[in-house]
Amino acid sequence: MASYNKVILLGNLTRDPEIRTLPSGAKVAVFSLGLNRKYRTQQGETKEESCFVDIEMFASLADLCERYLHKGDPVLIEGRLKQDSWEKDGQKRSKLKVVGTGMQFMPKSGGKGQNSDEGGYRSQDSSSSEVDEKIDIPF
Repeated sequence: MASYNKVILLGNLTRDPEIRTLPSGAKVAVFSLGLNRKYRTQQGETKEESCFVDIEMFASLADLCERYLHKGDPVLIEGRLKQDSWEKDGQKRSKLKVVGTGMQFMPKSGGKGQNSDEGGYRSQDSSSSEVDEKIDIPF
């Protein structure tokens, strides 16, 4: 049976990226993205719901995160879901996170926006020959 694992999220960083170095020498950026959803109840009341998602970016994307992303910055993340599992105090635990394969820096609210030809990056994988490849967002 075929499967498909792709996630696109647009939100704001809840903290500065934490940069780690793997034994292989590759960098990993770890941060959390806050996502908000506004909706209206049947009674006409406006409500807001927040969701927080952990993100991991590797190699050249981690370098870009370290240089350019800070708490509160808006960013679009493209990636895949990954489930981590571990055991603590005899209980099995698990957590979903997103492993980023691309990102797009977004204009900060109330500030100057970026040029449309800047800010899109993808990591290198088996289907791409470039490390930092610009991406187009269809909306």
